[in-house]
Amino acid sequence: MTTTLTGKHLIAGEWVAGAGTFASEPAEGPSHDFAAGSPELVDRACRAAEAAFETYAHAGAATHARLLRAIADEIEARGAAITAIGTAETGLPAARLEGERGRTTGQLRLFADHVEKGDYLDRRHDAALPDRKPAPRPELRLIQRPVGPVAVFGASNFPLAFSTAGGDTASALAAGCPVVVKGHSAHPGTAEIVAQAIAAAIARCNVDPGVFSLIQGGDRSVGAALVQHPLIRAVGFTGSLAGGRALFDLCAARPEPIPFFGELGSVNPMFTLPGALSERAGPLGRDWAASLCLGAGQFCTNPGIAVVIDGADADTFVASAAEALSEVAGQTMLTDGIAEAYRDGQRRMAGHPDVSAVLTTDAEGRTARPNLFETRAEAFMADHRLAEEVFGPLGLVVRAASADEMMAIARGLAGQLTVTLHLGADDTALAQQLMPVLERKAGRILANGFPTGVEVADAMVHGGPYPASTNFGATSVGTMAIRRFLRPVCYQNMPASLLPPEA
Repeated sequence: MTTTLTGKHLIAGEWVAGAGTFASEPAEGPSHDFAAGSPELVDRACRAAEAAFETYAHAGAATHARLLRAIADEIEARGAAITAIGTAETGLPAARLEGERGRTTGQLRLFADHVEKGDYLDRRHDAALPDRKPAPRPELRLIQRPVGPVAVFGASNFPLAFSTAGGDTASALAAGCPVVVKGHSAHPGTAEIVAQAIAAAIARCNVDPGVFSLIQGGDRSVGAALVQHPLIRAVGFTGSLAGGRALFDLCAARPEPIPFFGELGSVNPMFTLPGALSERAGPLGRDWAASLCLGAGQFCTNPGIAVVIDGADADTFVASAAEALSEVAGQTMLTDGIAEAYRDGQRRMAGHPDVSAVLTTDAEGRTARPNLFETRAEAFMADHRLAEEVFGPLGLVVRAASADEMMAIARGLAGQLTVTLHLGADDTALAQQLMPVLERKAGRILANGFPTGVEVADAMVHGGPYPASTNFGATSVGTMAIRRFLRPVCYQNMPASLLPPEA
C-alpha cells in the first residue's frame, strides 16, 4: 500500500494543520516537517472524543472487537511503510520494528477476543429477596462501564507497541473509550502512518471518527492541556519519571482529579544467589550482558543491577559480563537527548567515590556503547542515586557480604517493574526468605530468566509499586490493562430495557 505523509494532525477524521511546525530528527535519511500541537487543537480533539463517547460506549463489545481487528488489518497493510519510516526515525533495525508491529497487531486481536468473551465486565447479580426479614433486598446488578475519553502519550522507545495504536490505545478502545493521543516527537512519521491505519479502520467499521485523534509535537503546554482538559477521564503514559510525575501531579491537582496510569521506569534488579553463581557464573554473566544491550538498553525492563554475594564466583560473573560487553559494537539510540542522558548517567557512575569502573567506553552523537560498574552493598544502600535508572546499556554489580546483606538490599528497594531470582539447586531456602519481600517490590518476579521481553497475555503484569508505575493495582500490558478504563456501576431494581446490553 502506498502511503504519503501529510505532516498534519488527525482530529476526528480530518487532517488538520497547526499554527506552527517542527522538524523531525531522524537517525538517518531526510527530515520532515510536521504540524505542531496546541491547546486549541487539544480542546477540539477532546470535544470530538466526548461527542463520540455516548455512541461508542454503548455500541457493545462486538463493535469494539470489530474495530480492534480492523486496526490490526490496516496496520499490517501498511507494514512496509511503517518499517521504512520507523527505522529512519528511530535507528531501530527493521527486524525489531517488524517484531514490534506483530506484537502490536497481536495485542489488538487478543483484546478483541477478550472483550467478546465478556469476562472483563466482571458481571455480578444478586437476585431480589422480597421476603427477607427484617427487610427485603432489592435486585442488584454490577457491570463495568467505560469511563470516558482517555489521553494517551506515545513512548519514545516503542514507536508501535506503546505509542499511537499501542497498549494504552488498544485498552481504551476495547473498554469503549475514545482516545486522544499525544504523539512522541521522536517518531512523528511512524505515528502518522499508524494514525492513517486507525482512520481507515474507523471508516470501515462506520464508527464515529471522534473516537480517535492524534496531536503531534508541541511544547509542554500541549501535554498539560491534554491531562487537564475537563473532558478527559483518564491518562495512559509510558516515559520518564520526571515527565510522568509532572503529568501525574497535574492530574491530581485538577478540580476533579482523574487517574494517571504512568509507567515511569525501573532498574529491574537481579538477585543472583550463591548456588546459581557456583553452578553457572560465566554463562550468567554473558547472558546478563546480552540482556543489558538488547535494543541498546532502551527497554523499561532492562536489568540494570545485579546483586551478588562477594567471592570468587562473583569475580567470575563480573569478568564474564565485562568480556561479553567489550565485544558489543556501538548502537544507535532513539534520540539525541536519550543518548546524552545515557552519557550523563555514565559520568555520574564513573564519578561516584564508592563505585569502581569495570568497563568504560566513549561514544558520540546517538551512538551508545556498554559500560559496567560495581559497588559494595553498604554504599548502594546509603545512596539512592545508585539505584536510579540509567536508560541504556549500563550495568551495576552490587556485591553483598552475606545473605543477610542481600536481604537488606531487597528490603530497601523502591518499586520495580521486575525482579529476577537466579537460583541453583541449593538456593531454595534463601529464595523463600526473599520472596515475601520481593512480592511487595515488583509487578513481575522471574526465576532463572531475563526480564527484557514482555509477553502479551492474560496473566502478564507490566507495572509495579511507585516509581515503577503510578498505580500499583494496574498493568499496561495484558488483558487486565483494559480494566484501567472501566469503572463499576451497580443497577438496583433496574428494568431490563434500561440496562446496558452486556448486563
